[in-house]
Amino acid sequence: MTPSGEDRSVLDLPAPGPDLVLRYGTHPDAVVDVRFGRGEAAERPLVVVVHGGFWRPAYDRVHLRPLTDALAAAGLTTAAIEYRRTPGRPDDTIDDVVAALGMLAGAGALAGRCDGRLLLAGHSAGGHLVLHAAADPRAPAMAGVVALAPVADLGLAEALALDGDAVAAFLGRPAADRPDLDPVRRPAPGVPVTVVHGADDELVPLALAQSYAATHPAVKLVTVEGGHFAVIDPRSTAWPEVLAALSAG
Repeated sequence: MTPSGEDRSVLDLPAPGPDLVLRYGTHPDAVVDVRFGRGEAAERPLVVVVHGGFWRPAYDRVHLRPLTDALAAAGLTTAAIEYRRTPGRPDDTIDDVVAALGMLAGAGALAGRCDGRLLLAGHSAGGHLVLHAAADPRAPAMAGVVALAPVADLGLAEALALDGDAVAAFLGRPAADRPDLDPVRRPAPGVPVTVVHGADDELVPLALAQSYAATHPAVKLVTVEGGHFAVIDPRSTAWPEVLAALSAG
């Protein structure tokens, strides 16, 4: 446990590597880890997962491997996007997610491994990125979005100085200067959105998800037991709710 009380042990859980690695660009982070689902995965959407870490370079897609391994066992093929995480260059990050989604929408290597639809799932900062992508006209069609403990209100996150002013580090300027990147200040996505958030989250408080849901009333907000990492931990009491949300497509 960290001094804040958050249980981060899922970040150290062992899990196998991907079944396939795809590229969507030329820079080193332009990669996607694919894990093939078992059972009836061919009849279900591809779950595209976007990791968190407050958009900082210290955190990458590897810590989501326990989650993607559990989803594979549940019959879902997953694609874990990596993206550039350069402080003060948010547009690179946004563009990478859109580019990865475009590649996955037409990836022949996934034929027979999913039904061709894309279901977006993102945790923490990754939750911010999938909420943004869902409302980005450049992104391909998607079946829905599941945001797990998302940084869904950049203005509120900035006011709370989350993770040592992570929003300012990401944007390189005040959140008010980039309303185009703030999910609560953008149009509502045109697809179903479910937000799953821990009631005891101390890193990204539930208030951010509540703000987003209040702004976009069609959003389904599911509050679960646990903190910030419970929603990506297959061992947690929150996991059945997460799995249900990801299996609804």
